[in-house]
Amino acid sequence: MIEFHTPVPADKPWVDELLGRCNYRGCDYNFTNIFVWKKAYGLELGRIGDFMAVHLCGRMGCSYMYPAGSGDIAAAIRALEEDAARRGQPLRLVCVTRRQMAELEEFFPGRFDYISDRDGYDYLYEIDRLADLAGKKLHAKRNHINRFIENNPTWVYEEITPESLPECLEMDKQWYVRSLQREGEAEERDLGDEGIALRTAMEHYEELGLEGGLIRVYGEVVAFTMGDRLGHDSFDVHFEKAYSELQGAYAIINREFARWVRARHPEVKYLNREDDMGVEGLRKAKESYYPDLMVEKYAAIMK
Repeated sequence: MIEFHTPVPADKPWVDELLGRCNYRGCDYNFTNIFVWKKAYGLELGRIGDFMAVHLCGRMGCSYMYPAGSGDIAAAIRALEEDAARRGQPLRLVCVTRRQMAELEEFFPGRFDYISDRDGYDYLYEIDRLADLAGKKLHAKRNHINRFIENNPTWVYEEITPESLPECLEMDKQWYVRSLQREGEAEERDLGDEGIALRTAMEHYEELGLEGGLIRVYGEVVAFTMGDRLGHDSFDVHFEKAYSELQGAYAIINREFARWVRARHPEVKYLNREDDMGVEGLRKAKESYYPDLMVEKYAAIMK
């Protein structure tokens, strides 16, 4: 029987150790994401030998993430099948890649149906492209940054520190207020799942090993971003906020953080900027940077 529990910071060492064995590039296989989104998706964490097991309830229904670790994957999936039966649920595996689909067919031929989760595909970009913005395709991004620099000559980039985290939190609150005012609403709204996740990340910033950067104009924080390592050659960007009325604010925080990560972590080849959740504007923004790789994800439902 798998003993599941709500994730706590003390789980990070053993989870990171198991995730390091499989080197998945999907943002779901990152302890920070498991921890900060636990309330939104009812995430539960367990262990099957040398595999991490995660149960969650999301847009694909109550499911299990494909086990991450090393050893007898077929035995791990059979353990999940037994747990699902105890819950009275079908065995549904999510965050399944094509490689993992092939594994399922090898050990459980014909026993699963597969559904694409396009809204959950991750966008990966070569870090040099985001740091340098070279080439014709990214000409517009360079122009946006030039306008930002011209309009905000006092701008500076800084690494986020425990002392500047409260300023980032205040900037995020103002970001929501300004968004509402643009929509013709003045009242403060519930921060929702993303707001809860961001605040959880800030509260446990050092415990989670997060790293981030911010942009100041006249001393005021106008943009910030944060993330952490993902697998052997990738870095996951969890959150990014900027005042959209400042032309180029998003483009410059994106570029400056890419440059900072490249200097700090020379082994990183890709920045994972996560999925678009099916939001049209977000999809358009991520596609405008022309991703180098997409982490395709599927749900696998046992017949």
